[in-house]
Amino acid sequence: MRGKTLGIFGYGRIGAAVAGYGRAFGMEVLVWSGEESRERAPRDGYATAGSKRDLFVASHVLLLHIRLYPATRGVVTSEDVNLMKPDAILVNTSRAGLIEAGALGRAGRPGMAAVDVYENEPVSDTNHPLLGTDNVI
Repeated sequence: MRGKTLGIFGYGRIGAAVAGYGRAFGMEVLVWSGEESRERAPRDGYATAGSKRDLFVASHVLLLHIRLYPATRGVVTSEDVNLMKPDAILVNTSRAGLIEAGALGRAGRPGMAAVDVYENEPVSDTNHPLLGTDNVI
């Protein structure tokens, strides 16, 4: 991962800790978060993206570390996902509702996605769209 860009969307306690792991692996860390967190990230030695769009365009690996509440539901849209590099990886270990329904797997972007959260858990429907998407684990 050395030399790749690790995007951190949500620079709270967990996002800041994960940024340190990225740095340890020699990654360039790029942060997008609320205003207060974007002001803190440079003091911690991390770059901030100029916009959410810039974060999605630049990241090789993009991690979501955002709380789910009404303002963040669907904050990651199909348009955002389609901005990602064809070989980028999107990782969501926060809440499923952060990603717009159906946004993963469209147009082959991102190249890979890893999720451990679903709108309704446990997933018992073997026809769930993400279970049949080749680029999602």
